[in-house]
Amino acid sequence: MLRYIYVDQLDQLPRLAQTMFRDRAVQFKDRLGWEVSVDRNGHERDAYDDMCPLYVIWELPDGTHSGSMRFLPTTGRTMVHDHFAHLAGGVHIESPLIWECTRFCISPRADDTRSCAAALVRGAGEVMRRFSLRHYIGVFDPRMARIYRLYGVSPDIIGQAGSGAGEICVGLW
Repeated sequence: MLRYIYVDQLDQLPRLAQTMFRDRAVQFKDRLGWEVSVDRNGHERDAYDDMCPLYVIWELPDGTHSGSMRFLPTTGRTMVHDHFAHLAGGVHIESPLIWECTRFCISPRADDTRSCAAALVRGAGEVMRRFSLRHYIGVFDPRMARIYRLYGVSPDIIGQAGSGAGEICVGLW
């Protein structure tokens, strides 16, 4: 089931929230080796999770997380503004019609990763339509480019830095 949930609604679905934040720790810290904070509960959360983001979450029948993404308007603080502005060529991207999409995560428990990713892409399209958005901006690992191409949603890469496993990109969808 595809859910659209603001952070202040997550307490109504504690199992879904806990498994999402744990899966993010597994994906971003353990698997990708990113420098992210993981709390004593094994949850990967950052300051942007406290800024009233909208999550698109694919929920498994048992109420656990299968995949998710986080959305924030660029009219407030975002990861691109705060940490990756240099990758955007110093241009401050801010518009009510552009939202940041980050933390695209697929759970190791996902029974069908392709269907989960497709559902999340569909959810992003529904968010875009619902809020009359023109673009998404996001920070991503370049290995994700293959997945984006597979679903016909390849971003225009604005900038990138690093190499190998340490490479990071900022893209505009």
